[in-house]
Amino acid sequence: MPTPPPFRRRRLGRKLARMRTQAKLTLDEAAKALYRTKSTLHRLEKGETILDVHLAKSMMDLYDQYDPDLVDQALRAREPGWWTTYGIENQGYIDVETEASDVRDLSPLIIPGLLQTTGYMRAMFEAHRLKRTKRWLENDIRVRQIRQARLTDPDDPLRLHAIIEEAALRKVVGSREVMREQLAHLLDMGKRPNVTIQVVSNEQGVVDGMATAFTLLGFSGPDEPEVLYIEYLTGALHIEQERELREARMTFGFVASRALGPKDSVALIERVLAE
Repeated sequence: MPTPPPFRRRRLGRKLARMRTQAKLTLDEAAKALYRTKSTLHRLEKGETILDVHLAKSMMDLYDQYDPDLVDQALRAREPGWWTTYGIENQGYIDVETEASDVRDLSPLIIPGLLQTTGYMRAMFEAHRLKRTKRWLENDIRVRQIRQARLTDPDDPLRLHAIIEEAALRKVVGSREVMREQLAHLLDMGKRPNVTIQVVSNEQGVVDGMATAFTLLGFSGPDEPEVLYIEYLTGALHIEQERELREARMTFGFVASRALGPKDSVALIERVLAE
C-alpha cells in the first residue's frame, strides 16, 4: 500500500475543503473561479499536491474567509520532515506523530518505541533480518531518541498511554542487563504526569484486542480527526475513517479496562525487575 501524502499537506487539504464547503461552492465552481481544473483542486484538498501561496490567498478571497494561518501552513507543508536529515525512510508515521498531541499505543509483544532505552532499541534494530550499516543504525537510534524527547518537553509534552503485556517485560531483548535498564526506565517514565503505562498480566489470560499492535494518534485542533496506524510486514495502514477509529478507541478502552491500573502495573514491573 503506498504511503499517504505527508500529514501537513493532508491537514491543509482538509482545511481547504472545509473553507470551500462553508462558502457553499462545489469543486467545479471553485475550480472555475480559481482558473484551475477540478482535478487540480481535488488533489490539493486530498493533500496530494503542494499549495502555492498565491493560490492560498486567492482561495481566501474567493471563499471570503481570512485565515491568518493558511499561508503559514502552506509554507510549512512544503518543508521536508526533520527526519530526512538522517536518511530515514518514513512510512508515514513519524510526520503524524510529530504533529500529534497524544498517542495511545497498544504493543503486546515489545516495549513501545517511545519508551525504549537506547540499549533496547539497539538490540531490536540489530535483531532485524535486514542488517543495518553502522551509520544507518545510529541514525535510526537518533531519530527515535528525538521522538522520545517530546515526552519530556517542558512546554508542550506529548501525552502517551501505553498498554503492554507482561510477556514484553519478561522477554530478554539484548541481555538481562539491557532489560534491567529498560524496566527501570519504564518505572521512571511512569512517574511523569503525561505518561500512563498499563500492563496486561499473565494472570488475566487472553484479552480480546491484544492480537494486533496499533497506535491511535490525536491532535490538539478541534477539527483534526485522529489517525489509526497499523504496521504490518510489508507496509502500514493509515486510517482516518470514523467508523474504524471508533472501533479502535473501543478496543483500546476495553484492553485498558482488563489491564492492571497504573499503580498495580508499576508494582508488577518492580517485581519483574527484582527477580
